[in-house]
Amino acid sequence: MSLQALTYLVVGASFALYIGIAIWSRAHNTGDFYIAGKTVSPVANGMATAADWMSAASFISMAGLIAFLGYDGSVYLMGWTGGYVLLALFLAPYLRKFGKFTVPQFIGERYYSRTARIVAVICLIFVSFTYIAGQMRGVGIVFSRFLEVEIGVGLAIGMGVVFIYAVLGGMKGITYTQVAQYCVLIFAYTVPAVFIALQITGNAIPQLAFGSEVTGTGVSLLSRLDGIVTSLGFTQYTNGTKSTIDVFCITLALMVGTAGLPHVIVRFFTVPTVRDARRSAGYALLFIAVLYTTAPAVGAMARFNLINTIQPGAVGTVDGNLVYENRPDWMRTWQRTGLVTFDDKNGDGRVQYYNDKNADFTATARSYGWQGNEITVDRDIMVLANPEIAGLPNWVIALVAAGGIAAALSTAAGLLLVISAAISHDLIKGIFVPHISEKNELLAGRIAAASAIMIAGYLGFDPPGWVAQVVAFAFGLAAASLFPAILLGIFSKRANKQGAIAGMLTGLFFTYGYIEYFKGLFLKWAGAPWGENVTEHWLFGISPEGIGVIGMLLNFAVALTVSHLTAPPPERIQHLVEHIRVPRVIEGHPVD
Repeated sequence: MSLQALTYLVVGASFALYIGIAIWSRAHNTGDFYIAGKTVSPVANGMATAADWMSAASFISMAGLIAFLGYDGSVYLMGWTGGYVLLALFLAPYLRKFGKFTVPQFIGERYYSRTARIVAVICLIFVSFTYIAGQMRGVGIVFSRFLEVEIGVGLAIGMGVVFIYAVLGGMKGITYTQVAQYCVLIFAYTVPAVFIALQITGNAIPQLAFGSEVTGTGVSLLSRLDGIVTSLGFTQYTNGTKSTIDVFCITLALMVGTAGLPHVIVRFFTVPTVRDARRSAGYALLFIAVLYTTAPAVGAMARFNLINTIQPGAVGTVDGNLVYENRPDWMRTWQRTGLVTFDDKNGDGRVQYYNDKNADFTATARSYGWQGNEITVDRDIMVLANPEIAGLPNWVIALVAAGGIAAALSTAAGLLLVISAAISHDLIKGIFVPHISEKNELLAGRIAAASAIMIAGYLGFDPPGWVAQVVAFAFGLAAASLFPAILLGIFSKRANKQGAIAGMLTGLFFTYGYIEYFKGLFLKWAGAPWGENVTEHWLFGISPEGIGVIGMLLNFAVALTVSHLTAPPPERIQHLVEHIRVPRVIEGHPVD
């Protein structure tokens, strides 16, 4: 069976499974639609949380960034994993005890303000749509390659599938669909990793292969990779180039951003009790660890295979260089998507791949007659293309396609539901039409979800960066806007509505403005007026991916200052803060 036919079969079967689950578990009331009726078991919720949290950024893009950035890519591993621990320990149990199933609802009631609730909705929409842009780019990449359709058509198909199971099933349908998606994506991620680890090192466990020797060389994989990349003028794979402050800020922004993500927080309201929320957090961490401990090996092996395919001396080379007409099949197929490009700068019909921004190596390259790096590989394709580069069977390649789609759609569905709940529950019912019937609220939620899907598809056409990069922007926005308000709402009795509103707006506008200035529409209008040396213009040397930390600090500073300059919260609010932090005790035993 051809790869295309096999991919259609595997992906089509996964879609049928997701839609079937959505029909079986469709929502009948707002409780089902928003929080799955609080009936999900901790294990199932752990799987659903893992799928919700491990988006296209984790499945498709993170290992690709590690492949090209090497040590610098570790910020994504540390930040996202550490952030989940922070969320599970310091926020989720308290929010679950508070009992409100949306972040704006918590902020509105904790800060006794409709205005605070509206501001939280605005922050949530900024964060969620930025996040969705990355997911829809992932959907487009997978479809454009494996189903061999235009990216626009692929996005439309993905939007249609999400529409069915998110709008019909609500949180109940999404939860059980995400359980299936976790199984698909983790199987699709680990199976090719095992095959490739065996090929390169003879060790079937990717985590151990990462530190093993390349077969027949007596040299470890990382040492071998260091030698190869430095011979082409790239930075040593195991050394970083980012400044210490930027590494710290990106890692911290991803951590606290994770803790402020509304689509992950809401998952802890789908279980029956606070104790179950804690247990599901533990299960989710175990399920997440399977992929996150595999990702460094996947990234290293992908870079190793890529360079061995196109570097001087590879198969198909003449006089030391790969002849373009002899390029491997994987390169031909990915070129049709536009995500691999070749520019024959010296007209010799051969592929020169090296770091032409390294002044020292450029001088050597020019002595060979090379006029610049001629091949560009999009970082987001590395996990998807790696099985093809390694020559794995078609069924493995089709499985990876299904896994990439599952990762993107699972998170997109969770985000769309959060947006839907913010509009229908927090704005329509909570602010504008408080006496709306449950039937009409459910209808409004479905209409809001359908509208959000259309906007998400549009954003997927032209996101402001790679998948993981765009997702990092969303985490920075969450860190700068929602996280301080949530944390102070739980642990500070003195924080009041004036401080929370001022802090959220300050953090949001500062962080969004910074990202927009360096990554958004301004670049298209002004053409990057700073030239190639953009890092010289970063505030304190902090990249847009890490600027959420400064936004967060500004949020905390403004919120605490304004709170202490204005009247303290009512006494009932201060008692509420104590209540959600301190367990109730009956006959000497803590209860939920």
